[in-house]
Amino acid sequence: QVQLVESGGGLVQPGGSLRLSCTASVTIFGIWTMGWYRQAPGKQRELVATITSKSSTNYADSVKGRFTISRDNGKKMVSLQMNSLKPEDTAVYYCNLDKGLTQYWGQGTQVTVSS
Repeated sequence: QVQLVESGGGLVQPGGSLRLSCTASVTIFGIWTMGWYRQAPGKQRELVATITSKSSTNYADSVKGRFTISRDNGKKMVSLQMNSLKPEDTAVYYCNLDKGLTQYWGQGTQVTVSS
């Protein structure tokens, strides 16, 4: 059974930074693509960033240049460094493990950007 546990959310002022982390309880971690998604109130869940087993990254246009996804296979962890945060980044952020036919999700962590 795969479990993903996120941490690091919170309240931050516009222009501030937060770092989200997700730890996976899986036997093998390094071969799977990991990702971060977010869902704002009244909106569909959307991709934020993904990182493959070879550390190739992909970002939503709205976060390019501000967010950085990284992984530590030894710790079975994926992180999302978020800089220059904007109010429109406010959402619940979810960690994702992509096994192709099966997707696994964390419980989500709230990020609120407000003055």
